[in-house]
Amino acid sequence: MKQLLANALSCVLALELAACGGGDSGSGSGGTANPPSNPPPSSPPSGSGTYDVTTYKYDLNRSGWNPMETVLTPANVTSGTFGKILMLATDSRVDAAPLYLSQLAIGGTAHNVLYVATENDSVYAFDADTGATLWEVSLLNGESPSDTRGCSQVTPRIGITSTPVIDRTAGAIYVVAMTLDSSGNYHQRLHALGIAGGAELANSPRDITASFGATSFDPGQYEERAALLLSNGTIYTAWTSHCDNPPYGGWIIAFRQGSLAQTAALNVAPGASGSGYASQGPAIWMSGGGPGADASGNIYLLTGNGRFETTLSGGFPSGGDYGNSFVKLSPEGGTLAVADYFTMSSEESESQNDQDLGSGGEMLLPDMTDANGTTRHLVVGAGKDGNLYVVDRDSMGGFDPAANHIWQELDGALPGGVWSTPAYANGMVYYGPSGSALRAFKVTGARLSGAPGSQSSVSFPYPGSSPSVSSNGAMNGIVWAYRNSSPATLYAYDASDLSRELYDSNQAAGGRDQFGGANKFMTPVVANGKVFIATPNGVAVFGLLQ
Repeated sequence: MKQLLANALSCVLALELAACGGGDSGSGSGGTANPPSNPPPSSPPSGSGTYDVTTYKYDLNRSGWNPMETVLTPANVTSGTFGKILMLATDSRVDAAPLYLSQLAIGGTAHNVLYVATENDSVYAFDADTGATLWEVSLLNGESPSDTRGCSQVTPRIGITSTPVIDRTAGAIYVVAMTLDSSGNYHQRLHALGIAGGAELANSPRDITASFGATSFDPGQYEERAALLLSNGTIYTAWTSHCDNPPYGGWIIAFRQGSLAQTAALNVAPGASGSGYASQGPAIWMSGGGPGADASGNIYLLTGNGRFETTLSGGFPSGGDYGNSFVKLSPEGGTLAVADYFTMSSEESESQNDQDLGSGGEMLLPDMTDANGTTRHLVVGAGKDGNLYVVDRDSMGGFDPAANHIWQELDGALPGGVWSTPAYANGMVYYGPSGSALRAFKVTGARLSGAPGSQSSVSFPYPGSSPSVSSNGAMNGIVWAYRNSSPATLYAYDASDLSRELYDSNQAAGGRDQFGGANKFMTPVVANGKVFIATPNGVAVFGLLQ
């Protein structure tokens, strides 16, 4: 087993399919991808033969790819051998993606642990194999979860909405919880909990307050929808409004990991005022996706539609408002500042028509070699306009009302628009647009194919699908997709050919594998032979049937 995992990891780090041998037909990158630049924040113990999921979509690139899955294969993910094996009940809706630690010692016994956070401000640690509750804590401390703030996007209460992040080495899971006290005051707090027992760690919790220029952060005006990011000892939070109710901006607030002291705050819409999409915001939505980070610690995210100054100063919007933009943030000197950006030439009209770029999440691609032998550092993103944007992280393109100056643009590649996050594996980029098929774009010479190389026969209703991928290096690739329907459905596809469905949770007789109603923005989480799906009242666990 150790040698098998070593071989798989060697293939992944090489990311040169010729070096790995075998592999699914058509899944290679043509030798254009270099080693991944950003692993997860923590890893399982050396030689454990297991895999951890410590952050949204597995890594800081937000790739959605688990390349060390040795149990699940296209051969055994069928309705005869694979299906629902557990339902883990919680006290409220689960909007955050579950996280997973393998072989963690709790009470003197090693467990594979699934961490689940709910909108009732509860955090659970389940034994992922037996379903037993290892611990459960409430972060309410005599308060209550927030009401809906007159917004239907998170109901019936707002507690923990964003996906937490874990540092196994520090023994901590970091969570943002929203509460309402008896005096009618709203609170947003950053908690650091011990991974083995759920106790608050030193300096936890920390009330979140911030100011930037003349603007102040109002905890009742915002929710933490985007997943937390942990990079180089700093926790980054990114904030969205409730149903675009004014006034709102676009806040990114950073905290030091150990002390939880605030280190930086930035509002990318400090001039937002008045009413209307073009005057407010932009907020940071990304359909539950999280900001990404490169090896140098630069932060990347997409903003929603909103205020943007077409009058530039030094190439940047004169008022510091970045509606509908790819934004690169530099954390140098312990501050946060916009280092570079890209805003489409049609930003004003798209903002006025509520066409968010930030309805989707960004994804950093691994280093790619172009046709001229130059290494490219790329980030992809897409939103409601249905265009797929590929941006060079070293020269993002800024703003020009006459043209977009970016690495690649695929207009209309994602019909229906995007309210989801993409995935990348073995030279393929996967997108699940709203009301359309799941699509795979092959990457060759650091460029995406102009049309999908394959797509699913099934269409995914709003909000589309945020796929994830499991593989054993370059072998046994499976794309996992969630369908926001009634009943909700888990799909598995051959990663090299999305027209080949391997499994769906409606196939088995008698509704054996059905797991409840719809729950938007869900991403399947795969670890050590199991697939975890958040539901309106818990988590469904899928695996090989006994």
